[in-house]
Amino acid sequence: MKLFVANIPYESTEDDIRDLFSNHGEVVDFYMPTDRDTGNYKGFAFVTYSSEPEARDAIEAINGQEFNGRNLHVDEAKEKKPSGGGGGGKFRNNRNDRGDRGGRRDRY
Repeated sequence: MKLFVANIPYESTEDDIRDLFSNHGEVVDFYMPTDRDTGNYKGFAFVTYSSEPEARDAIEAINGQEFNGRNLHVDEAKEKKPSGGGGGGKFRNNRNDRGDRGGRRDRY
């Protein structure tokens, strides 16, 4: 079962968070994303346990707990929704589906 952990202090390391969660069961996957420009941690992580009971135990024990000056928020991770938009990225405005901008002939 995968958990989402938010409000992680930015100065925390992967080892800090991994150690905290390892106290509640077998962590089989761990991901703590970094900012692509700065390399700094973004303040959240995903922790996956080998079993649901271990994950539920971790939620109960860690959610709301103060960690390095901040209260952690721990919950079951939600499935990422596919980004929508449709239309293949082409502008459409239901004017005979021509893809123009309401009849105006602007230069592009």
